[in-house]
Amino acid sequence: MQKIRALIVDDSAFMRKSIEIMLKSDDQIEVIASARDGEEGYELAKKMRPDVITMDIEMPRMDGLTSLKKIMHDCPTSVIMISSLTSEGAEATLQAMELGAVDFIPKELSYINVNIINIRDDLIRKIKAIVKQRSLSERLARIQQLSLRSTKTQAGNIRTSTQLPKIGYKAVALGISTGGPMSLQKIIPRFLKKNMIPYFIVQHMPPKFTKLLAQRLDTLSEVEVKEAEHNETVRNGVVYIAPGGFHMTVKKNGTGTVSIDITEEPTTTLHRPSVDIMIDSVVKIYGKHTMGIIMTGMGKDGLEGIRSLKKLGGHCLAQDEESCIVYGMPKSIVNAGFADVIASLEDITKIINEAL
Repeated sequence: MQKIRALIVDDSAFMRKSIEIMLKSDDQIEVIASARDGEEGYELAKKMRPDVITMDIEMPRMDGLTSLKKIMHDCPTSVIMISSLTSEGAEATLQAMELGAVDFIPKELSYINVNIINIRDDLIRKIKAIVKQRSLSERLARIQQLSLRSTKTQAGNIRTSTQLPKIGYKAVALGISTGGPMSLQKIIPRFLKKNMIPYFIVQHMPPKFTKLLAQRLDTLSEVEVKEAEHNETVRNGVVYIAPGGFHMTVKKNGTGTVSIDITEEPTTTLHRPSVDIMIDSVVKIYGKHTMGIIMTGMGKDGLEGIRSLKKLGGHCLAQDEESCIVYGMPKSIVNAGFADVIASLEDITKIINEAL
């Protein structure tokens, strides 16, 4: 099997060595070069054409965002940002994702850190999943340009409709992960204000990142977008994004209103927030009138939640492989036969708006 060729760009010699040791621990990945700043990284990316790049944000001479912008323009490549878990780091990381970065890992790497094994495994898992997707540069270009093309109507032997049935939906439950911030920015600003139902979204991200993501989407959108808060009453026409590090569920109160619960329990899930827990909770309140949506991301978080929805006769939309950064979560839905519609990123909002 041909090895994945990685380029490391970081001004810290410790970080370069740490990431190199992590990547070399997997026999399917080789580090072909490392760079001390964004300018050197850009030149090496053009010359060596790696499969994946890890990119620090703050560097001398040329910072990570400038280097990323030049790389995506001249030699599009899968770039994973190295981000500090601060408000400033989160803001810069979201900017990087808008420029074409596919994901990020935390900068707080230390071999005395008890989480180092988890960080290493997460980085390797992300690299393998991202590189496995072919023609990434073409998909990134399509996503960024939002070129029009017809909706996919077939996946394997599973035929789907190009429309969701109009059954009087009362809520939307959407799960998304790798490649999500850029993808959400393409769909949420097109939600119509007249569609007076709540939207519940789980995007796999750490604390601080989800709040900034919600604020950014709110400035771009006709509908209100906010990070969900504990015990707040659910309002129609509002997009609620689960806060990083916490599960988001909904419950019906004695007055008949629905409110949001933000909790760390259960602590045993692979992801927190969890798409499965959110969707299962929404389905218990809104039943088959929940519209389930699963978009780009690794793994299969959301599969069990959608299973619960389908048992009640509900409907689900899955993003197609061609427009996903990583075709993992939607693939699990398609393979299970739960996808009523398989749609490109460009068509998802149109299908949602037409069904509501």
